[in-house]
Amino acid sequence: MTLSVAIQMDHVNGVDIDADSTFALALEAQRRGHTLYHYLPSDLSFRDRRLTAHAQPLVVRREHGGHASLGAFETVDLARFDVVLMRQDPPFDLAYITATHLLEHIHPATLVVNDPVSVRNAPEKLFATHFPELMPPTLITNRADDIHAFRHEHRDIIVKPLHGNGGAGVFHLRPGDENLNALLEMCGQLWREPLMIQRYLPEVQEGDKRIILVDGEPAGAVARMPAAGEARANFHAGGTPRKSALTPRDREICEALGPVLRERGLVFVGIDVIGDWLTEINVTSPTGIQEIDRLDGIRIEAAVWDAIERRRAAGG
Repeated sequence: MTLSVAIQMDHVNGVDIDADSTFALALEAQRRGHTLYHYLPSDLSFRDRRLTAHAQPLVVRREHGGHASLGAFETVDLARFDVVLMRQDPPFDLAYITATHLLEHIHPATLVVNDPVSVRNAPEKLFATHFPELMPPTLITNRADDIHAFRHEHRDIIVKPLHGNGGAGVFHLRPGDENLNALLEMCGQLWREPLMIQRYLPEVQEGDKRIILVDGEPAGAVARMPAAGEARANFHAGGTPRKSALTPRDREICEALGPVLRERGLVFVGIDVIGDWLTEINVTSPTGIQEIDRLDGIRIEAAVWDAIERRRAAGG
């Protein structure tokens, strides 16, 4: 099967070829003989019921300083592609949401991965709240009184923006920390959205596990280890990868999520697990493929393309 593939992403020239999951997916697609085009979310246009992109043919190679070659710009009709990969990084803001609405016009005749409706309806932290039995104690609110009451009950807490990413804006407040009120004032000036507050999980010092699920099935995992003095283990926040195996609890979590992810067309998903608890379900632009590949000697990008090709052959 040879497919025409358009990749909606941040500019390919800026990716880290040793870490970026989209780059790994592009390499695998090219290896299979698929034709690649590259465009930015800002390159989309919708007129007369046609969704077009100001796009460029793309060739990739694992070569530092020369990893991507881009052809001349073309105005392409995305409905004529077999697959669109929606892979731009968050923030999950109105621009991101608008892109899902636009891509909805071509899906599923053109297979959009992940399904844009499901991406829009499954923001990472909120989606996880539909599985409360898998999560640590969690509060979502803007009300300072409720936050103080939650802290009084659990004492050691994490405060984070509801639509943040990469560990940005995540604070660990230990018992006796006097900065909560000042933190809430600052957050109120930065964001209109509620905050997410969770009981601090000390198991994070043993790793914040990223598990990749492909069409609802676990494909691999990596433990993200926090830097010394850090409560955040995200790679963007200085976390380092460590080989990790799935525990029985991890598999229990995956079994609970898998059918829902498959039904919603969420083909490539990364979940975050600390200790025995699910903390996030990442559906927008999951990362972790290359770290897991190196540590476990596998190729998760191949499993992703196997799943995409199966869905494409079945008509989406």
